[in-house]
Amino acid sequence: MTSPILVTGGTGTLGSLVVPLLRSAGREVRVLSRHPHESTDSGLTYVSGDLLKDEGTARAVEGAETVLHLAGGPKGDDEATRNLVRAASAAGVRHFVHISVIGADRVPLGYLRAQLAAERAVTDSGLPYTVLRAAQFHDLTLTVVRKMGALPVVPAPGMRLQPVDPHDVAARLVELALGDPVGRVADLTGPTVYELSDLIRGYLKASGKRRPVMPVRMPGKAGRAYRAGENLSLDGADTGSRTWEDFLAERVHA
Repeated sequence: MTSPILVTGGTGTLGSLVVPLLRSAGREVRVLSRHPHESTDSGLTYVSGDLLKDEGTARAVEGAETVLHLAGGPKGDDEATRNLVRAASAAGVRHFVHISVIGADRVPLGYLRAQLAAERAVTDSGLPYTVLRAAQFHDLTLTVVRKMGALPVVPAPGMRLQPVDPHDVAARLVELALGDPVGRVADLTGPTVYELSDLIRGYLKASGKRRPVMPVRMPGKAGRAYRAGENLSLDGADTGSRTWEDFLAERVHA
C-alpha cells in the first residue's frame, strides 16, 4: 500500500485542481487545511492545522513520503514553509514538491522576497525536492484587472505579464509529484506575453465596459524591475496551453 501524498493548500485555487488529479492517478491524498473538512472518498482525508503557527504540522506529514506544498497567503509563507520543512525532515519525507513564483529572485517586493526565502528553506533543507516557478494565474490576473476596471479611469502601469492557467500548473505539479525529485525545473508560463494595458482592455471588452485607460509609470526599484521584464521567463520556460482569451470567454460576460 502506497503512502498518502500530503497536499498543503489542497482546498485553494490550485489545490482543488491538484487533488482530483492525484486521486485519478490512484494515489491516496491527505490535505492539510486550517479548517475541518469531511470527505466521502476513502482515499482522501483532511487534517486540520496551521503551518504559520506550526500547529498540526508534524501530524500532517506523518507517514507521507511525498509532500506537495501549495499553501500560501499574503504574508508569512517563508516561515510557514520553514515549519513544514522541519516537520518533513523529521518524518523522513522522500520528495518535497514546492510551487513558487517567477521573478522571486529578481523583483524587489516583500511578497516575492518571502517566496524566495520559502524556496531557500526547501533547497537548503537537505530534503530531496522539486521546485516549480509559475507565472501569475489567470484567476489572479482577472482579480487585478477587474478591480482596476471598476475605476472611472483605469491606470495601466507599464509592465508585461504572461498569465498561466491553473489547470496547466496543476497538471504539471501532479506529473512532478508522481516522479522523482529533480531540483529546480523549467518555469511554467502562459503561451503569450501581454502588456498589462492589453489585458485590461481585453477584460473591459469582454465585460462590455467602456473606460479610458491611462498609462502610468510604476515608481522605484520594483517599477524598474517590471519594466525590464524581470517578472518574465522568456527563455527555456515551459508553456501552458490555455490562453487568457479562452479563460476570459468562460469567466467574463457582458
